[in-house]
Amino acid sequence: MRKFTDDTLLVATHNKGKLEEISALLEPFGIKVVSASDYDLPEPEETETTFVGNARIKAHAAAKATGLPALSDDSGIEVDCLDGAPGVYTADWAETPSGRDFDLAMTRTYNAILDAEATPPWNARFCATLVLAWPDGHDEVFAGTMEGQVVWPMRGEQGHGYDPIFQPNGYDMTFGEMDRWEKNKISHRANAFAKLVEAFEPE
Repeated sequence: MRKFTDDTLLVATHNKGKLEEISALLEPFGIKVVSASDYDLPEPEETETTFVGNARIKAHAAAKATGLPALSDDSGIEVDCLDGAPGVYTADWAETPSGRDFDLAMTRTYNAILDAEATPPWNARFCATLVLAWPDGHDEVFAGTMEGQVVWPMRGEQGHGYDPIFQPNGYDMTFGEMDRWEKNKISHRANAFAKLVEAFEPE
């Protein structure tokens, strides 16, 4: 694994919550974290069919545009009885002419499960893939998952996205019912972040 030895990292996101989460993670290493918004970077078109493919597009585009090492992620939910859908199209299922509507996306997921005539439990997992890319084209990949099941009806108003219909294994609450910071300790992204940190630790 190539170690991160720079003093500044660009996080290829316009999401303030994600930026805060990554900044807190890297604070002990004394690394300055900047965002795509700080450089007015456009969001590149995600044309790949895998999480790692789309994460690579975002990380390498940001690194090339700024000359800084860049970190990006791509994440989503895979439902077994839907052959892994929505997967990399998780956010796309929420798209409407007026913006993203995740209540609509969750309802669409539930209706697809009914159409598949699948019997519970509806096993699923959240996936997160982080890509750390350098301007010279090198990258490192860190992937994490959280296994669980889709539940219905929606439960909880915490979190975001599909959290209200995802109940992680070993818990009786959905991500939507969990405290945000407690969820962040056990989530698919936390799993990937734990691996990412190894790139910042001294030899």
